[in-house]
Formats: sequence, C-alpha cells, structure tokens
Amino acid sequence: MTGAPAYTVVVPTIGRPCLAECLRALAGAEGHPPHEVIVVDDRPECDGDLPLAAAGPLLDRIRTLRTGGKGPAAARNAGWRSVATPWTVFLDDDVQVLPDWSRLLAQDLHEAGEDVGGIQGQLRVPLPLDRRPTDWERGTKGLENAAWATADMAYRTEALARTGGFDERFPRAFREDADLALRVQRAGWTLRRGRRTTCHPVRPAHWWASLPAQRGNADDVLMNRLHGRDWWDRAQAPRGRLPRHLAVTGAALAAAACASAGRRRAAAVCAALWTLGTAEFALARILPGPRTAREIAGMLGTSVLIPPLAVRHWLRGVVRHRHAEPLGGAG
Repeated sequence: MTGAPAYTVVVPTIGRPCLAECLRALAGAEGHPPHEVIVVDDRPECDGDLPLAAAGPLLDRIRTLRTGGKGPAAARNAGWRSVATPWTVFLDDDVQVLPDWSRLLAQDLHEAGEDVGGIQGQLRVPLPLDRRPTDWERGTKGLENAAWATADMAYRTEALARTGGFDERFPRAFREDADLALRVQRAGWTLRRGRRTTCHPVRPAHWWASLPAQRGNADDVLMNRLHGRDWWDRAQAPRGRLPRHLAVTGAALAAAACASAGRRRAAAVCAALWTLGTAEFALARILPGPRTAREIAGMLGTSVLIPPLAVRHWLRGVVRHRHAEPLGGAG
C-alpha cells in the first residue's frame, strides 16, 4: 500500500525447526514487505545454523542478533532497540502468517491514528477435525482470544522506547506481553485489533507439559505487584484456578497434619475434600477431550500434581517479587 509506514519484523527464537516455516510464510506474504527482519537467536549456546534460507526473497533483509538464553523478553528488547522504522512487528517463531498478511498489515498501520500505540494481529489455532482436542490443544486454542499477545503484535517503536520495552523480570513467554500492553496504555496510547490473521499451529508437547507451565503463577504475582489486583480485567486476561489449587493443597496438608496428630475423623474429612477437589479438576480436563487411555492417564496424574506445584510457584513469586517496582520506577 502506497503511504503505509515502514516496519521491521522481530522474531525471537531458540532454534526450533518451526522457525523455517515462520520465515517461509513471511516471505510468501505479498503487498508490503518488511524493511528488515531481525531474527534474535536466544539459544544459550550456538548449536548449528538457523534455517534462514527459508526466508527466500527476504534473505537479504534478514539480520541476526544473539542474546545467549536470556529469555523472550530480553530477545525482543535486543531486536526492537536496533530498529530504524516507525513500527516494530513481533512474531513468534512458531507462527505462520497468511498470504495476505503484509497487505492487511499495511492497512492496519496506514489507518492507525497518532494515539494508536499497538495493533494486534488475529490468531487462528487449527485443531484436529477428526477428534476432540486434547487439554494441551485447548490451551493453545485460547490464544485466539488472548489480548495483545506478541505472537503477532505491532508496536510503534516510539511507544517501546518511551515505556522501556519488555520487562525482563518475566523470564518466560508469559505475561510479559500483558505487562507491556498495560504500560503502553498507561503512557497514553491506545491498543486495537487489526485485520491481518496469523496461524498458530499447536506444537507437539509431552503429556506432562502442564506441569512446568505452573511457573506462570509466579509471574502472576509479579503482575499483581506491578499493576494492582485488577490487572486481570484491564489486560483482558482470564483468571486461572489458583484459588481452587490453594484450597485443594490446603486440604491435603490439613489431612496430613490431622493424621499426624491422631485426629482421624478430621483427617478423613480433609482427605475427602482433597479427593473431591482433585476429581473435579481432573474431570474438567478429561470430559472435553478425546478421552483416550493416554489422555485420561495424563490428566489424572497431572491433576494430582498441578495444585501443589501451582501453590509452590505462587509462594516463590510472593517472596521473590515482594519489593518489585514498575519498570522505570513507581511513577
């Protein structure tokens, strides 16, 4: 589109094979190509070359940076801080833009008023058509409704500079995008959703993938400290099950304590509450799924382990972030 602002694409990566498909799809999007594509290699160690050749006609526009395993927030910061265009578009390395993506992006940027600081792309998560989705697949599907997800998010480079970019205290690809969105809005810009669409395939995962995901409870504590307890509504983020996890874990601890003190009746009541809470959680995850033996076994096992893990990471976050201040100070 004539007159559309120039933009630079920043893609953080840890060297996953899906990077090739991401670059190939980006090269196939016609209409308003990026001024530059910055691939930020965040692998702790350089283990082989990245599949940059998949970028085809965009290969001469690719520049690589290395951040050595500092996390996605640090990788994105390294990318946008070297951008020379008015807009910076963040893509994750496991997404694939559609053929009309750059043309629709041009319209998004062209129509953005001076008050618009960021424009989110629409995410589509394809699911199997021949069976019910697994718990992991349903979780990924939730990205379609996520607000300001940096899987495909365009920001004014000026807005990033004024707010300091991503807060590197968020070590994972979780909540760092919501934190930035709230700070950009607090700085006076508006955020809106654009026309362009990006496909986000469900990546393969082990049956226990939901266990390490519980580390995000510590990041929620940091969000509480930085933005207040109403940040969930302002960031349009769904609330998790932490209150229930606290209750179920408390019942388990109380059952053990009562049993040790010889209070058998109280221990039985607490154990029954733990059993009911755990069964409710497991059923909530099993019933919408394919109900295969493998899926059921995985849901039963992880439903027992998730509540205490969630509580543990939440407590760790409470201790670690008890003195946290907003990026750039309290003001």
